[in-house]
Amino acid sequence: MNTAHLVFYKKIISLLSQPYPFYYQGKNNWVIAGLFFVMTILFNYLIEPFEVYKPEHKMDYFWISVIHACSPVLTIGLLALTKTTLKTEENWNVRREILLILVFLLCVGVMQFLIRDIIYNNPNNWSWRYFYEEIRNTLLIGSLFAILFISLNYNRLNFKYNRNAQSVKSLGKKANTIINSIVTIETQVQSDVFTLNLNNFLFAKADGNYVELYLSEKRVSKIVKRITLKELEAILITYPNIFKTHRSYLVNLYHVQKVVGNAQGYKLKLSNYDEKVPVSRNKVQAFDAVVKKF
Repeated sequence: MNTAHLVFYKKIISLLSQPYPFYYQGKNNWVIAGLFFVMTILFNYLIEPFEVYKPEHKMDYFWISVIHACSPVLTIGLLALTKTTLKTEENWNVRREILLILVFLLCVGVMQFLIRDIIYNNPNNWSWRYFYEEIRNTLLIGSLFAILFISLNYNRLNFKYNRNAQSVKSLGKKANTIINSIVTIETQVQSDVFTLNLNNFLFAKADGNYVELYLSEKRVSKIVKRITLKELEAILITYPNIFKTHRSYLVNLYHVQKVVGNAQGYKLKLSNYDEKVPVSRNKVQAFDAVVKKF
C-alpha cells in the first residue's frame, strides 16, 4: 500500500469513527417512517427506477408504489419497538449508522420479495432470481440515498456545532467562586446523607437509580450515591451554573474549560478531567443561552 492509499484509508477510518446523531427513538421513528413512505411512493411512481412490466400487474402502478412504500415503514415500526440504551446513543458514529442502514435495507429487500404475490401475476415470484433482484435493487437505490444523506447531514451538523462552539467562552476561571457552596444531599438511603461542595463538583452521571459524582480537588475522584439524576437536579436547581447537558449528565458550568462541536452537539472539557462530557443536540440551544448569562 503506497502513501496516497494509506492516507486515504486513514481518512475513511477517521470519518467512520466520527460521532453521528442517533435518531431512532421516540417520535423520530414515525417522522422518519412518514418521510420514507412519501419519498418511496414518489420515487417509484414518478421515476420508475427499474423495468416495469405492466401486463403482470394485479393493480394500477400507483397502488403498487404505495404497497412498496409500506415495506420500509413496517421495518422502521419494528425498529421503534427496540429499546436503545444511553450508551448506544452516546457512542453512535458514522460507521454504526451505515451498518444499521444496510441491515435496514436488507430487511426491506426481503419484505419486497415477500409481497410479490400480492402485486404481480408471475409464476416465478418465489424464485431465487427475484429474491436476489429485490434485495439488490433495494440495496442499490437505498445505499445511494443513504450515503448522500449521511454525508450531507454529517457535514451540516458538524459545521453548525463547530461554529457555535467557537463562540462559547471558557467558564473555568469562575470555579471556586460559588457562594454557599456546601449543599446537603439526602439520598434514598437515610444513613447515606452527604454534603457536596459545589466548588469541587465537576459533573454527575446517571447510572440507573445511582449517580456517579465526579469531584475535583487535588485530583479528580468519583463517588457513587443512591439517588437519581432527576432528584439531584431538583436539589441543585437554585444554582444557575448547574446544568443538565444530556439526559444522563449534570454539569457544573463553572468548570468548563473548552467547548468542542461535533455532529452530535457539543463536547465539554472540564477542569483536571481528561474525558469530554456531552451536550446533546436538543440541549445545545439552552446551553448557549445559559452560558451567555455568565
